[in-house]
Amino acid sequence: MKILVISESINVEDSSASKVNVALISNLVKAGFNLKVLHFSHKEIKLEGIECLWIPERRFSILFVLSRLVRIFQRKTKILINHNVENVFGFSFTHTNDVNQIALYIKKESDYDPDLILTLSKGGSFRPHRAMLLLPELHKKWMAYIHDPYPFHMYPRPYNWVEYGYLQKERFIREVTEKAKFLAFPSLLLKQWMESYFPAVALKSEIIPHQINISYSLEPIPDFFKENQFSLLHAGNLLKQRNPEFLIKGFLNFLENNPDAKDNATLYFIGHNDSHKKLLLEYSHANIVVQNYLDYKIVQNLENKTSVNIILEAISEISPFLPGKFPNCVVANKPILILGPYYSEVKRLLGNDYAYWAEANDEKSIELCITNLYQIWKSNPSNLMLNRNDLIDYATELNLKKIIDDLM
Repeated sequence: MKILVISESINVEDSSASKVNVALISNLVKAGFNLKVLHFSHKEIKLEGIECLWIPERRFSILFVLSRLVRIFQRKTKILINHNVENVFGFSFTHTNDVNQIALYIKKESDYDPDLILTLSKGGSFRPHRAMLLLPELHKKWMAYIHDPYPFHMYPRPYNWVEYGYLQKERFIREVTEKAKFLAFPSLLLKQWMESYFPAVALKSEIIPHQINISYSLEPIPDFFKENQFSLLHAGNLLKQRNPEFLIKGFLNFLENNPDAKDNATLYFIGHNDSHKKLLLEYSHANIVVQNYLDYKIVQNLENKTSVNIILEAISEISPFLPGKFPNCVVANKPILILGPYYSEVKRLLGNDYAYWAEANDEKSIELCITNLYQIWKSNPSNLMLNRNDLIDYATELNLKKIIDDLM
């Protein structure tokens, strides 16, 4: 079976979405499918054993000229007019130029004659999906993977905000849900969330979770990480809506009530943190270590070395997202401290009786979870294990192959 994948990016260092895109692509190959990948990364990238074709930016078009004129005008005058463009057309000139280029390259691959065409995006872009809408003759083969709610005004609180051109963007995603032969989501809660806005989602959707695709490396452990200690690791982007204050206070209360832990317990934050930099600097001391972005393979190593991995979500009623790092945390086989709402995809997967969950703003429950984990570590560090083979099976190429085979 031949699958043509159109991915917005396969550069694992540019976003969490690109990481999960590459994991999915790699596992499709492991599952035995014949793959060709078209990607719109900002540079040529090759994946071992996979035919990859880089789609460069189209620089000889009216839209490209218009996009550069807008950019120059905004830089010279400090007046933002791109928002006006999006209010009229729904998308920027740059976005539309890129979409046309991607559609052109998809047409060029007609000789490949795939059985399935899979579109993967990142962030709030969805360029490959918009390109496929321009090719109605291919819709009968199209699976549109939707990794997050879209448009942004359909995000759950506190993420939701109204974008420029929001009506056109909503019309666009409705067309995707209606015209694609199949839809795929990484999360059951996300599928149900989008179905509440777009009824067509109910009729054609599959759940394809983010995939386990660990590539162990010999990257050295950074000097700041203290091995053979009780360590709690939050690795990933601390978005504005992911407030770490209650986690920090719960950890400090734990230290206060367990004085012996001050010599052998550390809380680590690794990743972009601009929205919370002031807070993190205020609390940073010997037991709280803050580091900026590290290479993906180094972070994977740390997720395997730490005592506890942390998934921090927004303070909300629901979190339909499956974090890109979730498969890595599962295969690391360390307890996951979930800080998020009761209705959360991560909590759903781990089960309602999972012991190490607290609301992201419940300081006392966070302290209790950390204390319980510490007591196990003090007794025997090797007892701190997740032991969820069912979740490993859920996110491997074997389950992925079954989903695709049953679909076709």
